[in-house]
Order: sequence, then C-alpha cells, then structure tokens
Amino acid sequence: MTSPTNWRDEVVSLIPALRAFAWSLSHNGSDADDLVQDTLIKAWTNRDKFEPGTNLRAWLFTILRNTYYTNVIRRRREVRDETGEYASGLKAPATQDWSVAMRTLQTALAQLPDEHREALILVGAAGLSYEEAAEICGCALGTIKSRVNRARARLLKIMDAEDATDVMATDFAVANRM
Repeated sequence: MTSPTNWRDEVVSLIPALRAFAWSLSHNGSDADDLVQDTLIKAWTNRDKFEPGTNLRAWLFTILRNTYYTNVIRRRREVRDETGEYASGLKAPATQDWSVAMRTLQTALAQLPDEHREALILVGAAGLSYEEAAEICGCALGTIKSRVNRARARLLKIMDAEDATDVMATDFAVANRM
C-alpha cells in the first residue's frame, strides 16, 4: 500500500469530484456534504481494504453511491413530520396506572384469609370453574362459592371499589398479568 500520507493526499484531492457526484445524487448541498463526509469516514475506516494499484476514485465513488442508496432505503421507512402532526397523534397508554393498581391489588389480596385468597385466585385469576376450584381445595362446591363471594366483598371494602364489577375487572387484570 502507498504511504498513509500519499493515500490521504489522493483522497483529499478527490473531494471536489466526490462532492459534485454527491450533489448530482442528492440535489441538496447540505445532504451532499453529509454524504461526502460519510464516504470519507468509511473510506478512512476501511483504508486497509483498498487494494493498491486499483482505481481509488472508483473505490470512493462506489462507497459514496452505496452510502447514498442505503440512506434512500432508510429514509423510505421514516415518516416525514415537519409540523409534528403525525407525532401528536401517537399515544401510548400510561403504564403507571397498571403498576399502581397491581400493587394495590397485591396489598389487598395479602389482607385476605388464605382460603379466601386461594379461592379467589383460582376462580377469578386462573379462570377455573367453581367445581375445579372445589376439587383442588378439597372442599364442597358451596364452600368455594362462599369463599369467592366473601373474598370479593372483602376486596371491595379494602380497595374502596364502587361495585363488584370493579373487583371483577381486577380479577381479569390479575389473570392477564399472571
């Protein structure tokens, strides 16, 4: 390979031609300057891959051309939004509400007697039928129904819920988080 100083001098001498070629592709002076800069960075980074005796100008123009088309493809995926209209329409639901609700539910569940909590989780969160929950707990069907009912009523009181549908929604939330 030629000396680093000679190689650098040859590259620097080609900058006006690179800029002209970049401008012919981008039709924008600022974009052309950015493209030439990207090309020079890539060329310098990969200078050990340049084969002495080959055409440096062609090598640099190839890097520039490939960089340009890579940027074109990348820009196709981007959404132009100078006014911010598109961005203002993007919304993400607040995640804090779920974590606060989950902590509140966990605290309330911890205050229930073990058998009530177990029955409520089996029926409300795991989605088991009363019959399946009774079999798992080794008790009568009526006992499970009573435990679930008492657990829901106690949760209503602990969580200051408006009505039973709030606890049912909480049961559903627990089932989806587990």
